[in-house]
Amino acid sequence: MRTIPASQLAEILGARVVAGNPETLVTAGVSTDTRTIAPGSAFFALRGDRFDGHAFAAQALAAGAAAVVVDAWDGGSPASGAVVEVSDTLLALQRLACWWRSQLRIPVVAITGSNGKTSTKDFTAAVLSRRFKVSATKGNLNNHIGVPLTVLATAEDCGAAVWEMGMNHPGEIAPLCEIARPEIGIITNIGTAHIEFMGSREGIAEEKGMLARALPADGTLFAPAACEFFEYLSQRTKAHAIPVGNGRGAIRAEALECGDGFSRFNLIIEGQPPAEVVLPVGGRHMVTNALLAAGAGWKLGLTSAEIAEGLSGVTLTSGRLRRFEWNGIRIYDDTYNANPESMAAALETLAEVPVANGGRRIAVLGRMGEQGGHALAAHRRTGELAARLGIAVVAVGEGTEELAEAGRGRHFDEGPAAAGWLSADAREGDAILFKGSRSAAIERVMNSAFPRS
Repeated sequence: MRTIPASQLAEILGARVVAGNPETLVTAGVSTDTRTIAPGSAFFALRGDRFDGHAFAAQALAAGAAAVVVDAWDGGSPASGAVVEVSDTLLALQRLACWWRSQLRIPVVAITGSNGKTSTKDFTAAVLSRRFKVSATKGNLNNHIGVPLTVLATAEDCGAAVWEMGMNHPGEIAPLCEIARPEIGIITNIGTAHIEFMGSREGIAEEKGMLARALPADGTLFAPAACEFFEYLSQRTKAHAIPVGNGRGAIRAEALECGDGFSRFNLIIEGQPPAEVVLPVGGRHMVTNALLAAGAGWKLGLTSAEIAEGLSGVTLTSGRLRRFEWNGIRIYDDTYNANPESMAAALETLAEVPVANGGRRIAVLGRMGEQGGHALAAHRRTGELAARLGIAVVAVGEGTEELAEAGRGRHFDEGPAAAGWLSADAREGDAILFKGSRSAAIERVMNSAFPRS
């Protein structure tokens, strides 16, 4: 965000400066956390379940904030900075992001879906970076707070943006689209993540489809050709809907080879020469994510060669099927999150990993959250799939008993017990996958059993 005086900030927010100097310049963007506040920034005092930012507003000014945005102020006149009073600080943050988005003259790629959002974002940013300075979502800043912060952190000299949009309740995607105003949309898939709150896959498709609805008539929607909701989504958008896929679709992968820690294929884009891509990660689902990113690059004018270079050079966010070795044991870190579809994709990828000399394929799995009444069946199906694929299951924590039973594997109530068993039993040649929802904290088991210096 560009430098503006506190008086202009108040004007944009439809508010007023109630204390301090209205001409104080906001020079360093916005913050919602005094622990990382930068001198010259505007601090928004958000109210949450565990913390109320208003308790830290005075501290923010003392730390060098140029302005604090609050819904109530009784701190008198500050020694420096300005106080802007609004009726709702979260809505004020979103309003400021809407204003800043209107100042940006850049194409925006918005990404949503049940699985693969972050990997697809990483692929897309890597592709577009071959030609543009790119603003991309960092970490998990993909919700009603994170998207505004991401927009506001976008510099005027950026040439393109790649922004994630997450949700777990109805009605959350449309407001994010109003802020981001994307021209290109990517829907990675329609699965059963958050089905506890959404009720059904059809409800999830309707919510994810809000991105499709938000695209302009001259925009483009990319989704997998294999998605059973593709026609549903394409009928709900004014934009041009383009399918991508492994072996089919206008943008596709041919001659696909998935190996241990890599995927090689020929990228086919109609009207362009083929280009070889070597992804630094295995898994057919990762190839689909890469193809969705290729679509965005193609739409923004990149050649197939540029797209292939970007995909081949990508660095994926931690916890997304990252591979490392520990004393001859191959570890696959897919601990960031989990739902039935991403569990199945990870297990199928592990099943393709070659093992020799008695090596085993082992999946260390935690619970899948936000499944509600579907949880028991979802965990059972996951265990049954692992058993069919010949993968040994180690289920950890409450809620995974059915997974262990269906997978004919072991169950541990606590992570330390699972880590202790793995430390003693794992041997050279094994391939071990770690995966679970964030609440399962399966990375703690992995890091305890196989510490990395």
